[in-house]
Amino acid sequence: MSTTAAAPAAASPFTVLIPARMASSRLPDKPLADIAGLPMVVRVAQRAAQSAATHVVVAADDARILQACEAHGVQAIMTRPDHASGSDRLAEACTQLGLNGDDIVVNVQGDEPLMDPGLINAVAALLPARPEASMGTAAHTIASLADVTNPNVVKVVLDARGLAHYFSRAPIPFARDHVGTPWWQGAAQAAAPSVAALAGFAPLRHIGIYSYRAGFLLQFPQLAPAPTEAVEALEQLRALWHGHRIAVHLADTPPGPGVDTPEDLERVRGLFR
Repeated sequence: MSTTAAAPAAASPFTVLIPARMASSRLPDKPLADIAGLPMVVRVAQRAAQSAATHVVVAADDARILQACEAHGVQAIMTRPDHASGSDRLAEACTQLGLNGDDIVVNVQGDEPLMDPGLINAVAALLPARPEASMGTAAHTIASLADVTNPNVVKVVLDARGLAHYFSRAPIPFARDHVGTPWWQGAAQAAAPSVAALAGFAPLRHIGIYSYRAGFLLQFPQLAPAPTEAVEALEQLRALWHGHRIAVHLADTPPGPGVDTPEDLERVRGLFR
């Protein structure tokens, strides 16, 4: 089971919100999928409760999710079923919970039963340390060329301050002179000094965990969608488009696998077994 290297507890209090919706084209009723005797959403909440969060709350869109959480001692609230995105659901949850202003919220996806509590702490700690950022997230070094070219693997490039410069499904940064080679590994250093110069500047895979200040999260659904967001199908690009900054924690290792498909579910069940 992959985990992130131990991270210190977040210095400021924070709340973990877990958006959970029943509709899933690839895996119907996904939040209630059984993983070693417990619904997946309960597994996610239990992992999040191992972090330094002061509260862990599931934001549900269906009474069955609410009932499953209550049966296993997990706090959950009902949100509207017609939200267009997870951030809209989280904004409603913030309102219901009375969160606002500089209160820190960490969004842990409801299909990440192996999320590392240390990674949650690290992402929560970004915003108190980076007052110029409205959001925080995480990334790790990509190991394979196949992942670099896979559009389902979202990449991120950072600026000199460690803030997100851009996110894309395309291979970024694009190594013009080394197409089709793992240039960041320095595999051809002897023959191509320019590759040696790039070794260590590895492409980064974005990890889908976010921290927000609750005040910004309440405003986010009111921002006009960005053209880049529509093209890439990446909601975080809306924040960059409107001039907000996103701080990025660099994890040492990839997170445990999430669950999007029946095959993913079987793989995660195997890990729990």
